[in-house]
Amino acid sequence: MISSIKTFFISPRQLGFHILLAIGVLIIVFVAALYFLDSYTRHGTEVVMPNLIGADSQELLNKNELSKDFIIVVSDYLYDKRTPVGVVLKQDPHVGEMVKKGRKVYVTISSDKPPKVIMPQLQDVSLRQAEIMLKAIGLAVGPVILKPSPYENAVLEQYYKGRTIKPGTEISMGDTITLVVGKDPDDLPNRNENQPID
Repeated sequence: MISSIKTFFISPRQLGFHILLAIGVLIIVFVAALYFLDSYTRHGTEVVMPNLIGADSQELLNKNELSKDFIIVVSDYLYDKRTPVGVVLKQDPHVGEMVKKGRKVYVTISSDKPPKVIMPQLQDVSLRQAEIMLKAIGLAVGPVILKPSPYENAVLEQYYKGRTIKPGTEISMGDTITLVVGKDPDDLPNRNENQPID
């Protein structure tokens, strides 16, 4: 009984050795894990994100030197009549950010096709409210036609390209809408009632 107890007894020197050994193994494992993680995430290969806004998308996608650092992905198309077709309008990551090589860069390209919007119901609303509603969805307000009516300053009719346009009709953003607005007959200028005003 006594001899078996002595067999499992560990001296302070042996205990200290095993503790140091365990600490040493943990340090080695920790350093190896850091090295592996550093290698896996390609730490130290970060580059400054260049400015792609305004660049021609076709040239951008064909640039070999850029493809070495980034993967260009077209994420969206946006209509902008002031910008040539095929130009980069937005990018993510943004200019100047530090990014890793091989990172995907999402770009928004200008399109030649304006998006479609739904024509709202403007009849019976005020001229001011109708203008706000049209501008909010990207439609332009064309000439205003004054027409004798007891409904002062209210929209009586809405026209698109010379014809009445019904609410819910799908048209292109940026198109122009002509409004017929009620006006007290006594306040109308001496002109044809359907003559547009500025």
